[in-house]
Amino acid sequence: MPMHVNAYLNFGGNCADAFRYYEKHLGAKLLFSMTFAEAPPGNAPPGEFDPNSVMYSRISLGDTHIMGNDIPPSRYQPMRSAYVALSADSIEEAERIYKALADGGEIFMPIAETFFAFRFGMLRDKFGINWMVLHPRPMQS
Repeated sequence: MPMHVNAYLNFGGNCADAFRYYEKHLGAKLLFSMTFAEAPPGNAPPGEFDPNSVMYSRISLGDTHIMGNDIPPSRYQPMRSAYVALSADSIEEAERIYKALADGGEIFMPIAETFFAFRFGMLRDKFGINWMVLHPRPMQS
């Protein structure tokens, strides 16, 4: 069986909103979602978790899966020093994706042409997730 690498993202109470946004704007597909209240008895940790927040959720995005959940706001911090990288098939698609993710977020690097990509940009979306969006140039060996 081949190994697969997927991202697991923690959210501060807005995982469901983020995954719905990614469905609408990135073409993701929600595969599964469960709140803490829906978890089988004895499987949800007691304490500071909101019963209506997401215990586990999974979307497919492109050829991979992204998993996520909500953690208590007291422990949540926006992503730091890590990014989810999205490669688009065209300049127009890269710019569309970048614009959708930048809406309400924080731009770290505006999308532009670089030596390694026809378009490349970095940002943190309004849900606290860092993204790199690019339409890469063909690499030479």
